[in-house]
Amino acid sequence: MVSLIWQAAMEAIQRSSYEEDYDGIEYWNNPEKSGWLTKQGEVIKTWRRRWFVLKQGKLFWFKDSNVNSRLVKPRGVISVGANCLTVKCAQDIIFNQEFPFQIITNTFDYDTLYFLADSVKEKNEWISSIGRSIIQHSPSLIGNY
Repeated sequence: MVSLIWQAAMEAIQRSSYEEDYDGIEYWNNPEKSGWLTKQGEVIKTWRRRWFVLKQGKLFWFKDSNVNSRLVKPRGVISVGANCLTVKCAQDIIFNQEFPFQIITNTFDYDTLYFLADSVKEKNEWISSIGRSIIQHSPSLIGNY
């Protein structure tokens, strides 16, 4: 019983912090990049196919591609500019999967996120788009211009 209450409380905290992370961003409208990726779980290391949306320095993921309004809540979100150090190919780490890449973060929640794209082209497009977003939305770089 206590563990169920604890789990519900933690999920509520995560949801509220996610909502603060994307408040005011219309992620369903003209994203910089969107598409299917397979993401490795943070705790249980299984691979799950998710719909990803990159917009205004945030990377959102959803259970399906029917993202057409604020009523559709993301399964997760990470601030790419504020929390991501780099994005790169992960072929040297993930040997048994095709088209892997990783995002290395400086957050406690996610240390390194692993993804699988559907093709080399898709992998390179995601790496390029996320890399641009890291540069455009990095607090240390924004203050210098």
